[in-house]
Amino acid sequence: MTEDFTFNEHNKDEFPPAHTAEHLLNQTMIRLFGCERSYNAHVERKKSKMSFHLAQKPSRQQEKEIERRMNELIDEDMPVTFETVSRDELPDGVSLERLPSDASQMVRLVRIGDYDVCPCIGKHVRSTSQIGRFEMLGTNWDEHEHSFRVRFKIVQ
Repeated sequence: MTEDFTFNEHNKDEFPPAHTAEHLLNQTMIRLFGCERSYNAHVERKKSKMSFHLAQKPSRQQEKEIERRMNELIDEDMPVTFETVSRDELPDGVSLERLPSDASQMVRLVRIGDYDVCPCIGKHVRSTSQIGRFEMLGTNWDEHEHSFRVRFKIVQ
C-alpha cells in the first residue's frame, strides 16, 4: 500500500539503534527460551533494560549466548522494513495484544529481515549493521516472579 495513514500518537523519541536492538533481543529470547516478548522494557541511549518471564534462570553460558547471538544478528546487516496492514491481514504470530485500545485499524509492522516482525510505530535504523555493538551490562533473576532482566547498552 502506498497510501499515508495516521497512526496513534507516539509520545516517545527513541534512540533508533537501541530501539531496533530491542526488537532483536525480543526475538532472540523467544527463540532461545520459548518465552513471550518482554513484559517491561526501558530502552534508552545510555543503557537499557528488558524483563522476560522465563521457566528458569539462564546459566552464565546462556547469558553469553544471548550477547553472542545479538552481535551476530547485528553483523548480518539485515534490512529493517515497514509494512502497513489492516488488523484483519496480520501475519501468523503477530499479536496486537499490547497496542492501545484506541489503536487504528491500520497497523505498521516492522520487519527485521526474516528474523522478527511486530507492530511498532517507533524509530528504527535502516539495517542491523547500523546498530553498533550490543554489550550486556548484567542480568538479574527474580526466583519468585521467574523474571529475568537483561541490562545492556549499544556501543557505536
